[in-house]
Amino acid sequence: MADTGAGESPQAPLTERGARTRERLLAAAREVFEERGFLDTRVAHIARHARVAYGSFYTYFPSKEAVFLEVADRLFEDMTRHSFTPGADPAAPEPAALEPAARIRRANRSYYEAYRRNAKMMAIIEQVSTFNEEFQEMRRKHRAESVGRSARAIERWQRAGLVDPGIDPEMTARALAAMVDHSLYLWLVQGDDTSDTERLLDTLDALNVRALGLRPHP
Repeated sequence: MADTGAGESPQAPLTERGARTRERLLAAAREVFEERGFLDTRVAHIARHARVAYGSFYTYFPSKEAVFLEVADRLFEDMTRHSFTPGADPAAPEPAALEPAARIRRANRSYYEAYRRNAKMMAIIEQVSTFNEEFQEMRRKHRAESVGRSARAIERWQRAGLVDPGIDPEMTARALAAMVDHSLYLWLVQGDDTSDTERLLDTLDALNVRALGLRPHP
């Protein structure tokens, strides 16, 4: 049974102390979710880990589901900042002369590092995505933003004569994103084989580059 609080969702805290407490609850929630999983986590576990009164939790969040959604939303912000399909990492400057293959290489490695930081939560996210519709919608939104950035990069490269104009930018971006995402899920979450990460990343780079018909990065 889901943990629920009374009344409507509380307003964001207005005081500095309240903001710190809310952040403490979010940090505690992530740690508890990673340790127990979503289904076995209770509001009482989160409150105890954050060292706040049980009732105080509901000052900031109406339910366990609500705090999970915010934790996941922040995680996706971190993950999708590093576009793992062809395109620029918007968190880092992109020299105009940087070739597309080099951008793909840098983006894939940025995404790998973000995935590695969040691997435990990604395992929980896979669990929750099977039954929570609100979470599924948030996940789709973040994925669409990331795919959109990659598709726009492919379109730019098509206009520059670097990529085959006959391929569909959006579908190509979706397919390449799925390949990289699932590969890293198997690698980092399922523990498929973690002995040669550089070899995996080099292979993902090469598949991206060849799918687009780009000149390989030296």
